[in-house]
Amino acid sequence: MGKKIVMVIAPGNFRDEELFHTKEVLANAGNEIKIASLTTDEVVGMLGAKAKPDMLLDEVKVEDFDAIVFVGGTGASTYFNNEKALQLAKNFYEANKVVAAICIAPSILANAGILQGKNVTSWPSEKDNINAKGGNWQETNVVKDGRIVTASGPQAAREFANKILEALQE
Repeated sequence: MGKKIVMVIAPGNFRDEELFHTKEVLANAGNEIKIASLTTDEVVGMLGAKAKPDMLLDEVKVEDFDAIVFVGGTGASTYFNNEKALQLAKNFYEANKVVAAICIAPSILANAGILQGKNVTSWPSEKDNINAKGGNWQETNVVKDGRIVTASGPQAAREFANKILEALQE
């Protein structure tokens, strides 16, 4: 497929499957994946897997990528009020790129103000925030609404990745 995708992980306690299963499906489809975070030091996921980010969040440029994927896990709350993360979500959305988030990370999209009138799913803890910010929360594994793809949690990671691939082909 040959698209460039940036996956944003927390500087600790990202959800392992949401990074690695999603990345595997996207990479196996021939896409180039970069991982961004608030650090380029090795970070540890909730289940103990390690990842070394390729770049800092500050270095992510919308024009360099076709999609941005916010990975969940308890650490993702780091980005709920992070100006750079919120601005990136908004900029990718406004540039008509694919914007994806899984687990609690859809709250980043909600807080960035890009979910009004959109069908969305997430980890159930984020339902009220998403609805309060104009999203239409649904209790399901994966939702694709235009170029926004959201998923409920680690069990949905591969399905999530396949929906991202679908969105990238449109």
